[in-house]
Amino acid sequence: MPIKTAENTLKVHSIESYGTHDGPGIRMVVFLQGCKLKCLYCHNPDSIDTHGGEEHAIEDLVRRAVNMKSYFGIKGGVTVSGGEPLLQSKELIHFFKRLKEEGIHTNIDTNGRVLNHFTEELLDDYADLVMLDIKHMTEDGYQYLTGAKNKNTTFTFAKHREASGKKMWLRYVLIPGITNKPELLHAMGNYFKEYKTIEKIELQPYHKLGVHKWDALGWEYKLNHIKENTDDELKEAESILKAYFKEVKIN
Repeated sequence: MPIKTAENTLKVHSIESYGTHDGPGIRMVVFLQGCKLKCLYCHNPDSIDTHGGEEHAIEDLVRRAVNMKSYFGIKGGVTVSGGEPLLQSKELIHFFKRLKEEGIHTNIDTNGRVLNHFTEELLDDYADLVMLDIKHMTEDGYQYLTGAKNKNTTFTFAKHREASGKKMWLRYVLIPGITNKPELLHAMGNYFKEYKTIEKIELQPYHKLGVHKWDALGWEYKLNHIKENTDDELKEAESILKAYFKEVKIN
C-alpha cells in the first residue's frame, strides 16, 4: 500500500545537502519515510515506520534544490532514497516533473518492491537514473535478510527499467557469509550480464554504523556476530563481478 500524504507533499525522514555517494556528482538526497522491508543490516531503521517522518511541501523541496544548482554542476542533482521512496510514487511524479522543468538531474534509490502505474510513469518519464538494491539472489536468503517474500519483484522491476532503455545502477551489500559468496556473485552477474542499461554495480561493504539506532528503537540487531569485510574479501568480490559489469565500484 502507498503512503498517503497531504496533496503536493512528501513524507520525509531527513535531507542531506551535499551527498557524494548517492548517484553521480554532488547531490541533494531526500530520504523519504516508510519501508515495507526490515532488512537486518538497515542503517536507517528509524525510516521504516510508515507513520513517521515530517511532511514537506514539494515546492519547498524544489526551491531548495534550485538554490543548490550551482553546486550540482554537470553531473549532480537530486536523489530520493529512504526508507523506500516508491511508496510515494504518485507524489514523486510531481516532484520529479518540477525538477526536470528546472533542469535538475533526478535519481531514485530503491529496493524495487513497488511497480504500479504511478511508478511506471515516474520511471519512464521523469527518472534519469535508478539505483536498484539487489538484496539476495535466493528466495530463502531474501526472506532472511528482508523479512519479506518474493525476491522476484525486484527482478520484474529491473526488467521494466531495462525495457525502457534508461540508465540503471545496481547496488549490493557484501555481508560476509550471507551475500558475499562467490556462487551468489556469479549468479547475479549471469542474471544481469545481457542488460544494456546497467552502467555500473556499486558494492557496499558491510558496516554496523546504524546499530545504535536499533538499540534506541528497542529492536534486536541480529547481525552483531558478523565482522566487517576484509580488503581481500572486497577485492575478490570486485574481481568476480568485473567479468560481468562495465564498472564495479566499492563504496
